[in-house]
Amino acid sequence: MDEKISTIGEAASNAANDVFLSKTSSFMKWLKGFVTWENLFKIIGILFILLIIWVVFRIIIKAIRKVPSSKLPAQRSAVIIKLLRYLFYVVIVFYILSVFGINLSAIWGAAGIAGVAIGFAAQTSVSNLISGLFVLTEGSIHVGDTIIVGDVTGIVDEVKLLSIRVHTYDNQMVRIPNSTVISSNLTNNSYHNKRRLTLKVGVDYSTDMKTALETLKKAPLLCPTVLPDPAPLVWFDGFDASSINMTVAVWFKPADFLQTKNDLYIAIKQVLDEKKISIPFNQLDVQIKQPVVKKTVRRVK
Repeated sequence: MDEKISTIGEAASNAANDVFLSKTSSFMKWLKGFVTWENLFKIIGILFILLIIWVVFRIIIKAIRKVPSSKLPAQRSAVIIKLLRYLFYVVIVFYILSVFGINLSAIWGAAGIAGVAIGFAAQTSVSNLISGLFVLTEGSIHVGDTIIVGDVTGIVDEVKLLSIRVHTYDNQMVRIPNSTVISSNLTNNSYHNKRRLTLKVGVDYSTDMKTALETLKKAPLLCPTVLPDPAPLVWFDGFDASSINMTVAVWFKPADFLQTKNDLYIAIKQVLDEKKISIPFNQLDVQIKQPVVKKTVRRVK
């Protein structure tokens, strides 16, 4: 029994060795057939062409990075460089395949079929990708801008092909798909270098209107972040049930929004207090009536 097991083991080992030797022999024959002077010159030519392509690629990349950010924003430059890098890889692969005589038309056909299948399987990603190209080329969003998309308000951290990443004022990261940006109303509070702030103020009906107007004109002068050009404006905005409505409008830099808003509220309250001008507010009058005590007089007969 042991001799039979030993014989079977030796036979299996010999068969495995024969298979290994045959495969090795086949590989060596293929390697000897491949390593020819013709293929060697092809490889040298490929390396030389790849070196030229790489040098041209690096020159183009350096030229793109030297373009001022005023003409080519940083995120748009990064996307262009990424696309050029992908194009560089594709050119290299197809060049090598063409040198060794591989049929490229079949590969293009297979790539087209695969592209259609992938497109149907990832319609959302493709939509975001196309929308990302529009977002990047349009130039309406830049890193550092304060934007409002739907119910999300935040500062832009990244602008990519598929999405935009922002952080909210409470430091929460929000990813907004580019398709949402394209299909929704976008508000960019940082797009222009100036913004306007308007505050509503109500004064009492007993106030002289000219005095109220001249008084509120002094409030913007107390705010250091308010810009003199365009000049601040104050106007009447209607008569309410309990107040004369007025509006104060000032211009400021987008980065100074919170400081300007706080300073203007403080200044308005300060100038109104100095002129003894009151701001109406709802009041509730409570009257307490004393109970009537009836006295009964009894007559004694």
